[in-house]
Amino acid sequence: MFWRMAGLSTASPKIWANNFCLFDANLSRSSGNHRPVVTQVLPPDNQQMTDETFKMILATAENNPVSSREIYTVYVEKLCRGGELLDVARLLHHLRNKQLFLSAKTYNTLLRAAGEGNDFELLSQIFKDFLASCQTLSSISYFNLAKGLSKATDSVLLLDFIREVSELTFPRSATVINRIIYGFAEYKHIDKALLIFDQMKSLKFKPDVITYNTVLAMLGQAGRLDEMLHEFAAMKEAGMVPDIVSYNTLINSSRKVGRLDLCLMFLQEIVEKGLEPDLRTYTALIDSFGRLGNVEESLRLFTDMKRRSICPSIYVYRSLISNLKKAGKLELAINLSAEMNSRASDLVGPKDFKVKK
Repeated sequence: MFWRMAGLSTASPKIWANNFCLFDANLSRSSGNHRPVVTQVLPPDNQQMTDETFKMILATAENNPVSSREIYTVYVEKLCRGGELLDVARLLHHLRNKQLFLSAKTYNTLLRAAGEGNDFELLSQIFKDFLASCQTLSSISYFNLAKGLSKATDSVLLLDFIREVSELTFPRSATVINRIIYGFAEYKHIDKALLIFDQMKSLKFKPDVITYNTVLAMLGQAGRLDEMLHEFAAMKEAGMVPDIVSYNTLINSSRKVGRLDLCLMFLQEIVEKGLEPDLRTYTALIDSFGRLGNVEESLRLFTDMKRRSICPSIYVYRSLISNLKKAGKLELAINLSAEMNSRASDLVGPKDFKVKK
């Protein structure tokens, strides 16, 4: 009876004896229909899947179409845990031919496993299958991909993969490739990110403002100021119009290496182009000039900020107060402290910077 319920022939006891994957198809009632609830009796880890086992998996899934995705998921995740990546690839190839897709959670598990196993070809194929499933890929998916591909030494393999992904996702290719670049940037693999960035210029789509902003931030955080400025110039030459995110990135990166002359130049450019400096712009400038002892410039920027009806944050007040005290301007520091306390409930504070999950 068990064999029939599991979708197997009664000639299969040999499989049971070898402790291969079997399913106990207990029946539950859902809206009057019998539906198999799959629980697994799985083989030990690191046990390679035989042809007989593979056929059994396919038969079990095909005989239980309602639960086929669940059945495939159980097998795939088990093979992943056992490090049987060749068997995973074999099963995924079958699913691809059948136009069957797994859940986002399972694809993320597969991406991690393929990356940890240094199987870059499988990693690339899993990602393409994930895209073909039309499910939403989270940042974790892109991080898993970048982490796995970061260990690849073959740049041709990487660029071929990017080209295939761009063709698969066109016309939304830029969004997907931007996220891949961001994933590499997060793991500090700048050279690979730049390699992809350069390749974008020769594909059907071109880098957009988000692409350039990602590259600017990546280079700025790495202290590669000259390269950042070069890419900013290239951005404008390509006809891209920098936004306030671009300029804030440039200002923050420049101030970190003490180039306040560049910070003021970028602020002037913001105003000339009709862009509105925001809280981040002023926070970076006010703090930078204050730390260098130029509290007069900090106060000028603070006044300009309020003139533009930009509500200061508690961090701006604290920075100004601290730097005024260091400069010996105690009366101004006391007045600002009183102003900060009187406006405490209206100021941007830690609660406004919490990441929304």
